[in-house]
Amino acid sequence: MIAQVMEMEKIVEQGLLYDFYGELLTEHQKNIYEDVVYGDLSLSEIAAEQGISRQGVHDLIKRCDRILSEYESKLGLVDKFLRTKKMVKEIHDLTEEFERTEDRTLIEKIRTISDDIIGL
Repeated sequence: MIAQVMEMEKIVEQGLLYDFYGELLTEHQKNIYEDVVYGDLSLSEIAAEQGISRQGVHDLIKRCDRILSEYESKLGLVDKFLRTKKMVKEIHDLTEEFERTEDRTLIEKIRTISDDIIGL
């Protein structure tokens, strides 16, 4: 069960990295990476479809993972997106709480979080 969760987390991470940086890969890299991440095709299926070896597909996927991770380590766009998403969720929750309680101190918390988002 833990292995399945870890595999799902890897797929989500690959998807996010590809969403942000996939256009920086070559067409060949994009096609194969999409088959793995979005198409859920096996290495053997992709190898047969592309006319390359299974090992070639494996190596290309590893290279793409490394390339996308390097872009993220340099640019940090995925991290920034996830942090912003978390802060927007917090603003949403505080707004709902404010609607229930009309506690004016919540407005200052919302302002602080929104300032952090603007300053990112």
